[in-house]
Amino acid sequence: MRASTYLDYNATQPIKPAVRDAMIDILAGPTNASSIHQIGQRARSRVEQARASVAALIGARPGDILFTSGATEANATVLRGVGLRQVVSAIEHPSIRAAATNPMVIPVDGSGLVDLDSLDRMLAGLGEPALVSVMLANNETGVIQPVAEAARIVHARGGLLHSDAAQAPGRIPVDVAALGVDLMTLSAHKMGGPQGAGALFIRDGLTLAPLLLGGGQEQRRRGGTENVAAIVGFGVAADLAAESPDLAELRDAMEAGLTQAAPEITVHGALAPRLGNTSCFGVPGLSAETALIALDLMGIAVSSGAACSSGAVEPSPVLLAMGVAQATAREAIRVSLGWATTPAEVDHLVESWAIVYRRTKAA
Repeated sequence: MRASTYLDYNATQPIKPAVRDAMIDILAGPTNASSIHQIGQRARSRVEQARASVAALIGARPGDILFTSGATEANATVLRGVGLRQVVSAIEHPSIRAAATNPMVIPVDGSGLVDLDSLDRMLAGLGEPALVSVMLANNETGVIQPVAEAARIVHARGGLLHSDAAQAPGRIPVDVAALGVDLMTLSAHKMGGPQGAGALFIRDGLTLAPLLLGGGQEQRRRGGTENVAAIVGFGVAADLAAESPDLAELRDAMEAGLTQAAPEITVHGALAPRLGNTSCFGVPGLSAETALIALDLMGIAVSSGAACSSGAVEPSPVLLAMGVAQATAREAIRVSLGWATTPAEVDHLVESWAIVYRRTKAA
């Protein structure tokens, strides 16, 4: 078997060497950033440096950034901490769907784009301000959502707009002012940082009820001793995000090779603006489960839909919301490229997938 080819960057990115080095340096000593002695204050200084880096990544002020244990906690903080009726898009991450309380659901079209007219009608019929959550870029299809337009609609109805932007930094420009968001979720391990660190942008003047109670950490917005090493790693990853390569050309070449091998291939969301690193595709008769197992045995790691479940290959709720038939949704696999991906690895995928496809056709 050839050396492993990792093409599942939307699930988690390999940690970048500079991030790892910074974290090892922090882990070499005690780091309670709440302690008033010099050692503690040095840890505090590193946390605040990281906060400034994460803020700069999205055009925010450092004081607008709340560190969390990850995007899931950030999303839960929003949905449990804002006392408004909840409206979420049909393609949100499971951490949004699970944390929401009796939400209204915004439909999407066949390309995976949020239906803004439906959103406006829903808010008009609601007759009261709402908390609306629309992700910036979908983790399965890569489709980039019209968040700025959604924010204008929501604000005109007196509501708040939250966007889960975990997949976006380092892949597309992210600016909270240009997008008009009130709240935004970020994740370190989606940009080459460590797992266990996330952040929530909270617009100045907006107050949320804390999800975690205890100490006075994070300006009393989140109790619990800060994970200093992970936060520092997050800051370094944020600093490096601007250096991320544009992978659209490599992704397009991959899709061209796949299409040459199987002209009947469907690339989900291909007609909408997408992240340059993401492709979700399938062909009739080749189940995602079969493809994933075969590719894994050939040394290639990809996924089916979101890599956040128990491991079972189920039809993607995102694709079903786009109107894709269940049988077709069960055939979809996701390939996501990243900072260490090489053309040779993409060639390896195309060649290997073509072999699996031909075997299926011959069976």
